[in-house]
This record gives sequence, structure tokens and C-alpha cells, in this order.
Amino acid sequence: MYEYLKGRITQIAPGAIVLETKDGVGYRIYPANPYHFEVNQEAQVFVEQIVRETELSLYGFATVVEKQLFVKLLNVSGIGPKSALAILAGAQPADLVAAIENSQVDYLTQFPGVGKKTAQQIVLDLAGKMADFSTLAEQSTTTFAEASETAANRSNLEDALAALEALGYASRDLTKVKKNLVGESGTTSELVSKGLKLLVQG
Repeated sequence: MYEYLKGRITQIAPGAIVLETKDGVGYRIYPANPYHFEVNQEAQVFVEQIVRETELSLYGFATVVEKQLFVKLLNVSGIGPKSALAILAGAQPADLVAAIENSQVDYLTQFPGVGKKTAQQIVLDLAGKMADFSTLAEQSTTTFAEASETAANRSNLEDALAALEALGYASRDLTKVKKNLVGESGTTSELVSKGLKLLVQG
């Protein structure tokens, strides 16, 4: 139904943002990394609406490519919106496409909610069907503005860990990440990115 929404970011939480359009409607959107945004930022967010018996949600993406990859992942048996979002949060589009095309099951199992059987199913369902994404994924760049955080690094780390938890990463994994990130400087968005790299690398 929706392709994208334009408006002002009015709220940011670990798992979601609120974008208020010019007509005064605030949309709650679930992006891979909410801290790519800042409050009062004017933004365009590509969205995919998920309608189920108990859910009516909007998931947000930086680029059309990311949105299309999200839709592709949802077509895989065993992959729901949360798992698909976590995969996109931790992987660059080009790396994800390459992993699927090259049947890199181990790479795919590093994401929360993706076991070996699910990773094999992703390869089975999508390998050979990603040709249209290869060039686009390589050209795709994040268009979200980086958040200009002014809070202390400790607060940024707490927000980053909360964002990773919202993506489905286990507490034991986050404890390890926290040990590696304590003392690291950077915005919340940067710390989320560093945390994702640590989680994916194991």
C-alpha cells in the first residue's frame, strides 16, 4: 500500500521511530537501526506494510534495495519480519546477496532467529533468484543521516544495546558485546554498527 513516507522524526526508541507527515499523522515505523535518525530530522523512509491477524505494522528502510530484500526474505518459510529486519541490520545488501548466491549457510546462521535449517531454506528458496539485486546491492548506500548524539558515551552504549536487543539478539551475546564496546566513543548509531559487526563475526 505504501511505498515511502516523508516527514519529520518526532520520536526514537530502541526498536522504532515515529515519523510525522505534513498532514499531522504520526506513523510508527520499525527500521533496522532507529539511531540512524535524530529527532526533528526531515526524512524519507521506504516502508513495507505487514498485515496479519494480530499485526498491522510498518517496517522502514534506507533504500528501495533494502526494502526489496526484506520482501524477498519474507517469502522464505520460517522467516518473519523481525528475523528479516535483523538480517538486514547486520548485513550489507551486497554481502547478503553474495552469501545467498554462494550458499554460505554459516554466514546466514549468525543472525538472530536464523538456525541452520532456516539458513538452508533461504539458500534453497532464493539462490539463483538474486541476479537483479547483485548490481543494485553494490550501488546501494545508506541515505539515512547519522544521528548527531550529544549524550554521554555510556548513554549511547545503553541505547545501542537496547536497539540490538530489539532486533532479537540474546542477553548472553549482548553481554559479550558490551564488554568489547565499553570505553568506545561514537554515536548510538555507530555503536549499533560496531555491535552488529561483533555479533556477526562471532
